[in-house]
Amino acid sequence: MRTTAATETEPVARLTAALSEALCALANAGQPESACRLAGLAYAALRREHPSEAQRINALMHRLARMSDPIKEQTMTTTDQQLDVRTEPPARRHELIFDTYEQLEPGTGFVLVNDHDPKPLYYQFAAEHAGQFSWDYLEEGPEVWRVRIGRTA
Repeated sequence: MRTTAATETEPVARLTAALSEALCALANAGQPESACRLAGLAYAALRREHPSEAQRINALMHRLARMSDPIKEQTMTTTDQQLDVRTEPPARRHELIFDTYEQLEPGTGFVLVNDHDPKPLYYQFAAEHAGQFSWDYLEEGPEVWRVRIGRTA
């Protein structure tokens, strides 16, 4: 019997649904930071080969991030290039941000400008680039968030 793309992705979709339910339970049990960290790992694992499932995890991370306190980083001024994603479709934003990061030279960065707290993106960076990036809030809403994202030397 031949497998089709639909039958190949069906187990991944079921696993994503089960993981989403477990992450929600973890967050509701008072562990939203742990849930977001795990969701970031899942997003990193899915984003290239199963982008639709990665988007489901991304949406979940945005909901879970509202349940926890913002990540507090040192405020700083910067002259780095800005990447304003507020006019980009939500489904395109994270790929554009990751592409921009991947083009950075070590020791450089850019300022992300967003219309909501990009905390879920932080967890995705932590999953894919642990120890290789910096994350500094420059402005924290309520209408505009600015975060300097850097590639460490």
